[in-house]
Amino acid sequence: MSAEYPLQLGGGYGSPYSLKMRSVFRYRQIPFTWVLRGSKHDRLPPVPVRLIPVVAFPDDQGEYTEAMIDSSPQIMRLETMFAERSLVPTDPVVAFLDYLIEDYGDEWVTKPMYHYRWYYDDAIDKAAKLLPLDQNLQVSDADWEDRQRFITDRQIGRMALVGSTEANRPIIENSYTRLLDLLTASFSAGTFLLGDRPGRGDFGLFGQLRQLVGWDPESARIAVERAPRVVHWVDMTDDLSWWSVTGNEGWVGRDEIPATTISLLHEIGRTYAPFMIANAEALQSGADEMVCEIDGQEYRQGPFAYQGKCLAWLREQYAALSATDRSDVDRLLAGTGCEPLLS
Repeated sequence: MSAEYPLQLGGGYGSPYSLKMRSVFRYRQIPFTWVLRGSKHDRLPPVPVRLIPVVAFPDDQGEYTEAMIDSSPQIMRLETMFAERSLVPTDPVVAFLDYLIEDYGDEWVTKPMYHYRWYYDDAIDKAAKLLPLDQNLQVSDADWEDRQRFITDRQIGRMALVGSTEANRPIIENSYTRLLDLLTASFSAGTFLLGDRPGRGDFGLFGQLRQLVGWDPESARIAVERAPRVVHWVDMTDDLSWWSVTGNEGWVGRDEIPATTISLLHEIGRTYAPFMIANAEALQSGADEMVCEIDGQEYRQGPFAYQGKCLAWLREQYAALSATDRSDVDRLLAGTGCEPLLS
């Protein structure tokens, strides 16, 4: 890739994963062009599934013929291309915990994000009005109204599929407020979860929280009242291009994991872990519904094949560790509820 041609990042303002990747590019100081996906300026190459964000890579002639989706693989592709300001901790045990936190953000915290956007009337109204404008700010009023109805019907129709039901509402909303409290404690002691620099886990949480605390009305109101430190951290993490980093310095060691981050691992074991295990079991058995107990309550939704892959990838990362590193991961996760993820 020639330095003359920046990477292209196609996404949308209401997309947590798009803003996750935009903040990654900014922090890592990687030249890129932001493109609103679906707008008249979107000339990104085709991808297998029409999801965002899309990262497009230029060849030596500046032609953008290759593109990929999925924020986690995108992050790791960038790690192979750019050495400075890496997101991967040098200690493999710390790096594994960082990977786990990122996946929790991507695969569980996305549930409160989706729920708060499509459950409450004022959030539905805001999302319906604003999301279509990403593609065309000059859309006619008639087409705009049609698009609002289409988006609302589609997204509300998917709520049960992703777990946002009346029965699951206490589980999802309580997990959000607990996360706010845990991060308030964490940011009262330090700026990031695993040292004085952000990792993949920080950006995984940021992507969802950017929407929760800064976009959707009800979740934002809760955050301002309950967790102003978290709101400020999200604003700050949106652009960390100014954050000073020296080489590979700044990460904690495996014996220095902050107590507040250990508490977050307990929350991961309380919500994400039983969900991921039950989802994998439902996929294996061919069941139409996954059922598990989260926080003493029954949680139900349709199984997701992609989250089954996420669990398999997590276990592959764990298996790739040395015996000593796996032993230290086991020690750090003991009693958190995350242990079944590694079985």
